Amino acid sequence: MSHPHKAQEFIANENRVNWHDKSLWHVREKRDKAVNLFPEWEQLREKASQIKSHTLSRLDEYLEEFEKNAIANGVKVHWASDAIEHNDIVLSIFREHGVQRIVKSKSMLTEECHLNPFLEKHGIEVIDSDLGERIVQLAKEPPSHIVMPAIHKKRMEIDELFQKHLHTPPSHGDENILTAAAREHLRQKFMKADAALTGVNFGIAETGDFVVCTNEGNADMGVHLAPVQISSMGIEKLIPRYEDLGVFTRLLARSATGQHITTYTSQFRKPRAGTEMHLILVDNGRTVQLGREKYRRSLHCIRCGACMNTCPVYRRSGGHSYQSVIPGPIGSILSPGRDMKKYSSLPFASSLCGSCSDVCPVKINIHEQLYFWRQDITQATNEEPAKKISMKMTGWLFTKPKWFRKAGKFGRKALAKLPRWMVYNSMNVWGKHRELPEPPKESFQEWYQKNRKNNG
Repeated sequence: MSHPHKAQEFIANENRVNWHDKSLWHVREKRDKAVNLFPEWEQLREKASQIKSHTLSRLDEYLEEFEKNAIANGVKVHWASDAIEHNDIVLSIFREHGVQRIVKSKSMLTEECHLNPFLEKHGIEVIDSDLGERIVQLAKEPPSHIVMPAIHKKRMEIDELFQKHLHTPPSHGDENILTAAAREHLRQKFMKADAALTGVNFGIAETGDFVVCTNEGNADMGVHLAPVQISSMGIEKLIPRYEDLGVFTRLLARSATGQHITTYTSQFRKPRAGTEMHLILVDNGRTVQLGREKYRRSLHCIRCGACMNTCPVYRRSGGHSYQSVIPGPIGSILSPGRDMKKYSSLPFASSLCGSCSDVCPVKINIHEQLYFWRQDITQATNEEPAKKISMKMTGWLFTKPKWFRKAGKFGRKALAKLPRWMVYNSMNVWGKHRELPEPPKESFQEWYQKNRKNNG
């Protein structure tokens, strides 16, 4: 189902749309305040972009350096070319250790690999320990946002979920009661887990370390209690040097939630005595994207979600309407690279206003890549006949100045005289909550020629 059709489901509840829009814009405003207190923000963005470009240009060398140093630290390193290999590696480690229950901290990569259903099919209990992730897991839904997975849910809905699955008494949506209930529930899961699995925000080639950023400390709780730790890392998460880390941690939290730094920035180097630490380096289409020059910069992404919070289309259509693991503007340039036909509508789910590129902490030209994908998709796939005809007619009109002027004059007169019901009806979705400005009596060209003549 295309993005416009799925968006209809979300838009049907106008109260939810308005609340969702307002909530995300509030996060965007917090981001702006945090950024405005940081005078060297633009220099930091530029530096981060340069580090990412440099790393990707020598990715093979840095990956080998990272692997060598991680192995020297005592980490068991695995390579996965795709999601199937990743999941098989995880399962083989768990079987070797007789693992039956695991806790997982937020990892979009494991969502991308569909790890949860895979492990559950093999009899392993998977508990997502991030609160937002746990909420959507209980609701049997995918995350709708990469930083705030349950941003589409209201407190009363969460209350009902907890009553149903955690058997809590009604709290009337009290966030203190709900978080206390979640804490008690999750701590039991942490204590009983046989293994812990985390994502990775940054891998450091120079030292073999890797870094996980959370606001709840759930990654630390999991790996410090369980005897087996697995961390899954996309190969694009690499940075060359330890000193580069500070550049990205300062950008990440401010861009994501307006915080100066994430509450927990956990750095892992070697396993504790008597435990095992595994690291899986995952390609799953990243090297193919690396080979596409126009879209290479999409691999700069540090998964802050800032482009989603600012996007007017995402805010008012919801994350689930994208039907991709990574929704919003960044997902709309990553997903077609995986399956152009399936995700062909996503690059068109944008106003191309450029706000996504403006807030991106690593300076990805998101709106330009959306435009490139539109061109590639239009050439590679069959457009709807009505759209094809309308685009051809528009293209013809734009190349005929005389007819363009006549059409403009006709439109201005028609809008001024047509009864309101002919303009604002069910076919005019744009005008549902908006009013067209009063039609001008003349075009800009007519105004300009008249005034230039009057001014000699």
